[in-house]
Amino acid sequence: MSKQHNPGFLAVVNDAKKRVKEISIAQYQQQPFGVLIDVREDNEWAHGRLPNAVHIGRGVLERDIESKFPDKTTTLVLYCGGGFRSALAADMLQVMGYQDVYSLDGGYRGWVDAGLAVVKE
Repeated sequence: MSKQHNPGFLAVVNDAKKRVKEISIAQYQQQPFGVLIDVREDNEWAHGRLPNAVHIGRGVLERDIESKFPDKTTTLVLYCGGGFRSALAADMLQVMGYQDVYSLDGGYRGWVDAGLAVVKE
């Protein structure tokens, strides 16, 4: 299911995407690397997530990331529902000094649409 996003939101996402590195699901499948971080809301996480993902919701990411991953050279691959919130989150982590951050293009929906395994509670 595709979401309709407001123009203002799309404008800030497109601006962030100019500064962040994106990785496709196919690229990630070929060579998984780094820590996979789910930045979706708690209720989204509870309904299903990518294998081996760590949950740090977008709303608390900036507050909690340094406690969980103090080494700012750690490779982080962020995902959300479709790749928009993760781009915003990746941009912010770069502002915070994280040096190797990626946004997973397509996010959870793209992963599911590709028929890949997910973890459900």
